[in-house]
Amino acid sequence: MSDPAEQTTPPTPDPAPPVAPPAAAPAAPAAPAPTTWAAPSAPPFGAPSAVAPSPTPAGSASPAGGAYAPPAGYALPAGYGTHAPAPGAPGAPYVGAPGAASAHRPSGRGLGVVAFVLATVVTVGAALGAAISAFAIGLGAGREIAGRPFTADFDWSVLAPVRESVLLAEVSFWLGTALGVWALVQGIIALVKDRGRAWAIAAIVVAALGPIVFFTILQGFLTAGLGAGTGIGG
Repeated sequence: MSDPAEQTTPPTPDPAPPVAPPAAAPAAPAAPAPTTWAAPSAPPFGAPSAVAPSPTPAGSASPAGGAYAPPAGYALPAGYGTHAPAPGAPGAPYVGAPGAASAHRPSGRGLGVVAFVLATVVTVGAALGAAISAFAIGLGAGREIAGRPFTADFDWSVLAPVRESVLLAEVSFWLGTALGVWALVQGIIALVKDRGRAWAIAAIVVAALGPIVFFTILQGFLTAGLGAGTGIGG
């Protein structure tokens, strides 16, 4: 027969399993502290620099222009350094292109010679044309004047028989003027460019004296022709 105390005791329930505490949230990263930039202070004027010069590496020319120092264990080829550097190479003296100096030299005196020849031909040709036409004008006009009654006013009709001579005198004047200006300008250019300086100076002088020679010859032969036409000169 069982004990009644054992029959009335209820069974003990099993204990609940332990619950793990919740994990803590990760902490937020801290903001970096602001940095303050400070400008480097300049050294006082005249103070030596704190940066040491870098040594010259082996195998390069020294800054002072010394001899080439090859690296350790390297032998220079035979004959190295016994010849001058090629033109255009580093350290070689500048050599101008052949003919560069002669390009600025005068190419001759032909410009001055041509100006002188032109001025001389123009002056002589214009003077010769003036002499021939002036004497013919004076001779024909003098005969017309001698055959007409004397008047105080000059009658231009006396030049009618010598129209060709008047035209020759005009052509000689205008052609001589144009070519004389050409010779004068060419002489000045030759003088400036030093292409026959002596010939250029002579051309300028002859071209400048051309009008004086022309009118002197014209006046002289016109007077001689009038004297011969009117009989004043016997």
